Amino acid sequence: METEQMQEKDIQGLAETIRKQRQKLGLSASEVARQAGVAKGTITRLELGQIANPRMDNLRAIADVLQLPLTDILAESSMLRGSDLPTLNPYLRTKFKGMPDSAVREIEEHFRDVAARHGININTGPAPGEDE
Repeated sequence: METEQMQEKDIQGLAETIRKQRQKLGLSASEVARQAGVAKGTITRLELGQIANPRMDNLRAIADVLQLPLTDILAESSMLRGSDLPTLNPYLRTKFKGMPDSAVREIEEHFRDVAARHGININTGPAPGEDE
């Protein structure tokens, strides 16, 4: 999968996400690199915002070490658009495999109510350039 070159704000968002989680876990850049099987310079350069087009396999390995879902890292860096995300129903069924249909319907109904109270149309995503 080839990625588009990220914008500066996205590069910095990715850098901050990786750095904060690494520090939260008390890991050095060297230790993250070792566990992820990437060069230490890759971690350092990502955290400094010097890689505008990171390799997906590196991000996946780093996400695993940092105990973050890859989708969180991709969303933070805008490599994953809102339109790339699943709707609530398939998300719930995938994330919580044993959840009964009645519970899925209840969550969907509650979400629709909350979204409506806040003027959010759940049938559309954010406008281009807006945060998800």
